[in-house]
Amino acid sequence: MFQYWTTSGSNMSEATDEAVLTGQAWTDFCTALEKAGQVVLAGPDNAFDRAEGFRYLSRLLRNSLYATLENSDPDRPRWQGLDLVKIGADNPDNVYHSAPVKGTNTYRITGDRGTIALTTFGSKANRYAKDGTMASTGELRNDDLHVNDDGTVEVLVSADKPSEAANWLPLAVDSTMIVLRESYLDRTTEVPGRWSIERLEDTPPTEPLTSSHVVRSLQRAALGVHGTAATFQAWTELFMTRPNELPDWGQEMFQRAGGDPEIFYLHGYWKLEPGSAWVIDTAVPDCPYWNFQLSNWWMESLDWDKQITLNKHTARLNEDGTLTIVVAERDPGWGHWIDTAGHTNGTALIRWVGADEHPLPTCRVVEL
Repeated sequence: MFQYWTTSGSNMSEATDEAVLTGQAWTDFCTALEKAGQVVLAGPDNAFDRAEGFRYLSRLLRNSLYATLENSDPDRPRWQGLDLVKIGADNPDNVYHSAPVKGTNTYRITGDRGTIALTTFGSKANRYAKDGTMASTGELRNDDLHVNDDGTVEVLVSADKPSEAANWLPLAVDSTMIVLRESYLDRTTEVPGRWSIERLEDTPPTEPLTSSHVVRSLQRAALGVHGTAATFQAWTELFMTRPNELPDWGQEMFQRAGGDPEIFYLHGYWKLEPGSAWVIDTAVPDCPYWNFQLSNWWMESLDWDKQITLNKHTARLNEDGTLTIVVAERDPGWGHWIDTAGHTNGTALIRWVGADEHPLPTCRVVEL
């Protein structure tokens, strides 16, 4: 499968032309997607979770095809939103965008900061299709972001820091993308920013579509779907070894997969019988932002029209400053209720963002 991609030069061009002419490239793409489906079949063996799993693959595929076929040119980057794609415990408070880049290019990001609570930029080496990692190659934190008096922002993106840059996002040789995260505290009042990105060097004219680009894009899309799904399947299976807990698993694994270095992640797996509740009690650190969210087995946040998340702004703390969360199928009338939204199991996450201390919650299952 995709063996013709291992050739080089004119031989590669001839091989990919032949793969397109015969339809082998499409056949291999479909075969690779079939292998990605094995990730779902290796997960929960009930129809509900598997239906969500196949929907998950379709969402990954839509995002991956756009990123590889339509928006993969680092000389002409465009912002791509995740829309309905939910990957690796996506934050319901976040607006996510990404843009393709090359580590040897120089870029300028300009925009209006808006009134949203937090804005961060990160350059990444996206290797989900190869080994399931997305290493950070540079970060620009919210607190370090210089905003002009009129609310506008300019960020220079390059391997070497320009002396005149008020904001600089580093690139490495293997950088492939920029990730923009904007986090709401209150979606009802805050306004996200408006951003554009451009390459600063002279850009060569666009070339006609080639067989090589199509073949490579189909390969990357299929392998990206498989790699992403397999990465987070392995995470869930790890979390299942300590059900109904939110322990510190160590942060390195989460950073390798593209996590924000400023975030301390407490992931877990939950499973409840009818009529029971998962009760989480925790101290809350003094930090710019934190949240709790409930997700399904595939680490997709549950539907946002349900009460499946809370954050620093929306939570009601106890009199002593602690937080009590009650995950259950119905509101028990005490604590901070999080709706399971028709699920009996899944994953969950607490994020402490920019905190100097990282409390570990205590968890228990009770009968309602």
